[in-house]
Amino acid sequence: MPSDVEPQELSSPVEEREAGRWNYRPAVPLAQNPLFQWPPRPRAIFQWYAAFWLEISTTTLCFALALLAYFAILPELAEMQVLAWGWVAKVWLANLVPQVICAGTLHYWLIMRKGQGDQTKYDPRDQARTNGTFTFGNQVHDNMFWHIASGITLWTAAQVLVFWAMANGYAPTMLFPGNPVWFVAFFVLLPIWSSFHFYWIHRLLHWPPLYKLAHSLHHRNVNVGPWSGISMHPVEHLLFYTNFAIHFIVPSHPLHVLFHGYVQSTHPVFSHSGFEEIVVGDKRQAKAGVFFHQLHHRYFECNYGTVEMPWDRWFGSYHDGSARATDETRARKTQMYT
Repeated sequence: MPSDVEPQELSSPVEEREAGRWNYRPAVPLAQNPLFQWPPRPRAIFQWYAAFWLEISTTTLCFALALLAYFAILPELAEMQVLAWGWVAKVWLANLVPQVICAGTLHYWLIMRKGQGDQTKYDPRDQARTNGTFTFGNQVHDNMFWHIASGITLWTAAQVLVFWAMANGYAPTMLFPGNPVWFVAFFVLLPIWSSFHFYWIHRLLHWPPLYKLAHSLHHRNVNVGPWSGISMHPVEHLLFYTNFAIHFIVPSHPLHVLFHGYVQSTHPVFSHSGFEEIVVGDKRQAKAGVFFHQLHHRYFECNYGTVEMPWDRWFGSYHDGSARATDETRARKTQMYT
């Protein structure tokens, strides 16, 4: 198990060389969810979840978007008993508009305007242009196309299926008055479920045949940007959004389904932003990128999951940001492909 000390920069010539590969590298080793550490540390667990739920974060943003979409856009379940383009288009717009605003604003500030320069930027390189690896020869155009045409479309299709099933009694539903404790708790548990599902689907996508067919498209992005978040092959999107199957098993509310969708799809816009934090006026305003996943895009066979659950640590694929972990990852990758 990781030690109970706070992450701190390791000082040595080897670590300095590792740090030199990055424009910005947070303190290592990287912290993970204390919920899965022993012995239990209630204060650390509270602080971990408070950072997600009691501060401005991508989690609270996703919750706010879900509330807005539910009360302003989503039709009543009764209307969704019959598949019709009218209400399906509303769900698609409820996904498209916030996604474009979030990714577009981040891209404008971080990439186009360079509003904070290279402050907290992980990779020193710019987004690729005139590069035949990408659709249209341009990384941003490639990412936008797959993000919107495939990602938002299949995300919407998964939610439409759940809403239709709820409306027709094929998926269990719940209301706040019927079980207020579970209604609230499910919002906390959904990101944990998403982390669990993501790890295993992601490991599957690194199986060579599936990687070649689908996941390689996402891994074109070594130096990620906001539009890289759900820029994936349609096959990967189909697997990625099987996450919504939980709503056919566990009673939930349409608000949960909306929140789940934003966690799955809007959070990656920020986690793939390529910047640790948003800086405005020389002040760090909000957390953005996730170095844990940035390491996966750089070193490939590591950090398949998220910091929310310790699957990588348990199954030997954890990269904590240190030089030692980089050497171990490279050795494991060599062994896997020889």
